[in-house]
Amino acid sequence: MDLNNKIVINFLNENNALSLSALEKEAGLSSGLLSKVLKEERNLNQAHLDKLKPVLEKYGLKNKGIAKKAKIIAMVNHKGGVGKTTSTVNLGKALSMQGFKVLMVDLDPQGNLSQCYGIEEPQEQLYDALIHNRELPFEEVAENLFLSPSDVDLSQADLELHQRPDGYIRLKKVLLPQQEEFDYILLDCPPSLGILTSNALIASDSFILILQPETLAIKGLNTILRTVDQIKDGLNENLTVEGILFTLVDKRTINHQTIMNYVHENFPYFKIFNSIIRSNMALSEASMISQTIFDYAPRSNGAKDYMAVTKELINE
Repeated sequence: MDLNNKIVINFLNENNALSLSALEKEAGLSSGLLSKVLKEERNLNQAHLDKLKPVLEKYGLKNKGIAKKAKIIAMVNHKGGVGKTTSTVNLGKALSMQGFKVLMVDLDPQGNLSQCYGIEEPQEQLYDALIHNRELPFEEVAENLFLSPSDVDLSQADLELHQRPDGYIRLKKVLLPQQEEFDYILLDCPPSLGILTSNALIASDSFILILQPETLAIKGLNTILRTVDQIKDGLNENLTVEGILFTLVDKRTINHQTIMNYVHENFPYFKIFNSIIRSNMALSEASMISQTIFDYAPRSNGAKDYMAVTKELINE
């Protein structure tokens, strides 16, 4: 089925958070055209549809014949305490606020992502899908935002996945049925480079490297990139770097600025997000009471920073 006026109208009605004027500008359409189309005062001709199709696909258009599968992004770092789960929570929320349907998957046996939504001992969790061949369980935690939870039971999966012939591609198989249901799937990886993180990288289209600008983080950066190269050489040659995201940044600290400059100079072939996540007390407070920054302090620097990163992600 080709794109037509009915599909466009249905999509715009279902995603009414999208700015019509911004869509018109991006597609090179005359101002006010889409508003008239929604009122059925005008019809889009084929030239209009051809311009509009790639723009709407970018914002999640899915239908028979022009189906668009979810973009799967792994959130990666080899150590904890760098803002990885915080970034997953808030990027997921920000994407959902932009009208996208988002699934977050908790791949960390510590279950920090799940605990952010008050889920501590889930009866059904990711482990069951990975090891017992069940469907991936998930629940809606906010409008357009869904979570597949985990807890300490997932720690058993490390050994059990190693014993399976399909151990490194289990997550890819588990996510396959969900790819037409969601626009984005965010994988919150554990703070290690074991088989769960490998599963995430093999299943993903791209990854975001969460990096706190500290000296030890730079040493770990090369370790992560070697792991990525091994994945690309073997089971996922299409894996790309979505971007390096600096978190917990204090621009007043010379060391932070020096390290960020070092990364820009020494890794010019990687995309680095222009937006950074500044160190912000509201982010810590929001995490402590299991809220996103957009619910807890929507006008804070933390909310502004994560929305800026999200818009970069959407408009890449």
